Amino acid sequence: SPPQALSMNELQEITDDISKLTIAHEIVLNSDFKLQAASFSPESLENQVKETLHKAFWDSLEEQLSASPPDYTRAIQLLQEIKEALLSLLLPRHNQLRSQIEEALDVELIRQEAEHGALDIHGLTTYVLGMMARLCAPVRDEEVRGLQSLTDPAQLLREIFRVLGLMKMDMLNFTIQSLRTHLQDHTVQYEQKKFQELLDKLPNSLDHTREWLCKAAAEVSASSSQPPPHPAVGGSPAAHSPGAVSSSATVPSLASVLNRGYANLLCWEPGQKKYPETLFMDQARLQEVQAQVNQLTIIAAVLLVTSGLCGSTLCGSPGFVARLKRVTQALLEGLSCSRYEEALEDISNQVLQEVSRTLSQLGCAAFTADKCASLKGQIKSIADKGNAVRRVIEQRIHSFLSLFISPDGENSQKDFPKGLDPIQEELLEVGRRFGSVIHHNRQ
Repeated sequence: SPPQALSMNELQEITDDISKLTIAHEIVLNSDFKLQAASFSPESLENQVKETLHKAFWDSLEEQLSASPPDYTRAIQLLQEIKEALLSLLLPRHNQLRSQIEEALDVELIRQEAEHGALDIHGLTTYVLGMMARLCAPVRDEEVRGLQSLTDPAQLLREIFRVLGLMKMDMLNFTIQSLRTHLQDHTVQYEQKKFQELLDKLPNSLDHTREWLCKAAAEVSASSSQPPPHPAVGGSPAAHSPGAVSSSATVPSLASVLNRGYANLLCWEPGQKKYPETLFMDQARLQEVQAQVNQLTIIAAVLLVTSGLCGSTLCGSPGFVARLKRVTQALLEGLSCSRYEEALEDISNQVLQEVSRTLSQLGCAAFTADKCASLKGQIKSIADKGNAVRRVIEQRIHSFLSLFISPDGENSQKDFPKGLDPIQEELLEVGRRFGSVIHHNRQ
């Protein structure tokens, strides 16, 4: 059916639902997640509008307070907002503090005092600073103390308002940390509910997800229909395919399709395909995993090529492999796949330098010019995606990481793939991150 036109209210509701869903998802999957105040680049239109409006407000406040007699209209509005901000920082058990703030910042009384020329703005700001010092997180102590040196009332109110904004953000993030364990127990049900609500409003919104799953299903069906590698061992092709549900092996199981689909994310080509809609909230996380996998593939391939050409004596020298790994890692840091060719040129030069230095330290003969050229050429050829060593390493890494997305993956990591020992620590960490994201999405 053709897409349905949505009203502005419906669009706003959908945007709000997506925002709530994204925040809940991020809180659970990102242990470092924190809310931050919106910030705009200095040259942006949004920042220029914000700065203009803020300047107009604070300039007007300063004019009112400098008048004779002072006009406290804007100051009273600010004190009302300051009072609400202080109350928002209280915990439910802070009944006594709540009563004190309500009494000390009674806006009606403040308004009456202003009308009769008896308002003590200095006394009120002093009280507010004292309360802020009691309620702020230790990280804000210095900023609150710094406010006490301000004597201009307009500037003081402006800075009080700014620091209270930071304190409110601190409180929100404290609440998030406190709720994280509770959210982890309930987020799956919450996300399922919100997802269904969004799907009801946008029924035709999963085209890319459908394409992703159909591709995975076709791959599983094709692989399960292949004859087994050792027919004599027995069984039909279906017996060798975990995703098969019949002897014809034409209908893969849902689990096998999902596993293949998730594994395919490690080879995603952003410029050619649209990411599945169901994974939008984790796209950046998964692409970071993919980038780390690509980098680890190159590192392991460089080390394997070097060890194959240099032999056990050189590679067994204390610290030799670690130094090569460190240099390779540094030269690949932050680079996209498209820049691997130029990086491998530099890596090959650094490897040759390290080889020459280590041979000299061991008292061994230097490599011949032909052997140096061969080592350099083999390392540079790793830039080619079809390079045999690179493909073998990539297959081993992907096979290993697929264990982390299987239900029994945690118990299947006993046999670490050959040739990947130098990157074992990093690969295990990548596997845990990959598995965590996939496990949550599978649920």
